[in-house]
Amino acid sequence: MTAKEYLKQAYLLDKQIQVEVKELEQLREMRGTIQGCSYGEKIGTNPNINLEAPFIKTIEKIWEYEKKIDGKINRLVDLRSEINTAIEKMENSEERLLLKYRYLKNESWEDISYELNVSYRTVHRIHALALNNFVVPE
Repeated sequence: MTAKEYLKQAYLLDKQIQVEVKELEQLREMRGTIQGCSYGEKIGTNPNINLEAPFIKTIEKIWEYEKKIDGKINRLVDLRSEINTAIEKMENSEERLLLKYRYLKNESWEDISYELNVSYRTVHRIHALALNNFVVPE
């Protein structure tokens, strides 16, 4: 795995979580629009009729989805901590700072340029050096 691939893992996982949170919000909205069940006079005539309200399944799916997202969030926290520890081992403080801005805070190149008070081109030069000097943990 290259340095860039390793560092980008947290960004990609964060984006996956964001997409899944939006999907969860859509499920929650659907939960509010689900029709109730109508049993009418057929109760007791067929022992195979499911008497459970339809929205129960949706609520169970939402709960399962929340657990899945929580697991990914826990993984993201661990991954960011691991990446931060690896970045801290670098000697050059400017390279460390740039990698943290880019891969832990997901800052744009323009914002990093402003924060480091260097040109856009210099940011890319520092980034290239940082990737060369970064050691991917085993």
